[in-house]
Amino acid sequence: MLPGLDDLPNLDAAAFRQPALQALLPATRAAHAPRILLLYGSVRERSYSRLLTEEAACLLRAMGAEPRIYDPRGLPLPDGAPEDHPKVQELRTLAQWSEGMVWTSPERHGAMTGIMKAQIDWIPLAVGSVRPTQGKTLAVMEVSGGSQSFNAVNQLRVLGRWMRMITIPNQSSVAKAFMEFDDDGRMKPSPYYERVVDVMEELVKFTLLTRDCADHLVDRYSERRESAEALSKRVNLRSI
Repeated sequence: MLPGLDDLPNLDAAAFRQPALQALLPATRAAHAPRILLLYGSVRERSYSRLLTEEAACLLRAMGAEPRIYDPRGLPLPDGAPEDHPKVQELRTLAQWSEGMVWTSPERHGAMTGIMKAQIDWIPLAVGSVRPTQGKTLAVMEVSGGSQSFNAVNQLRVLGRWMRMITIPNQSSVAKAFMEFDDDGRMKPSPYYERVVDVMEELVKFTLLTRDCADHLVDRYSERRESAEALSKRVNLRSI
């Protein structure tokens, strides 16, 4: 028995693990470019959340990552179509492919848009034994037409936690977004632009840091114990 466990009578010793530094420092590390999925929350022709997402993708590419942007046009409302709908399958495939994500939403009526939320709602917490988002990194950004606000990014952070993602500390909120992009859709030089650079740089660093040990980071005592109990029940049922 590990030292100190005799003082913890409610603890299941068989499921208990001491966090191990070596598990956070794997001998073999992935060599491929960090895989980043980018979602945005508007389908307007000149969508500022899309333009900000495209700018972020350019930065990620320059930083050595492999970004892929999902186009939400044609995605049905959650529960409004079967799960084998092509746009749903495309989104779920990209979510499983990714090692990190960027979520960018406009702020509408003080909240993220329904288009943004619908994409997240179509990504399940679990597909069989696979959790498409657990342990992956996440950066959140928002655009607004008026003064700077943080309502949308705060809501996105709540969702990231709910999806068991590693949401990085930094974030971007671009106020009066219609003034921050030129006629070609590129973001103008500004402190807002520099913050976006900061956020993408931090996302790539966190992704490189955690992707090889994500399984260890999200390995939980309660789930190990639940799995042991489920196994015991299956064995007992077969023996009846």
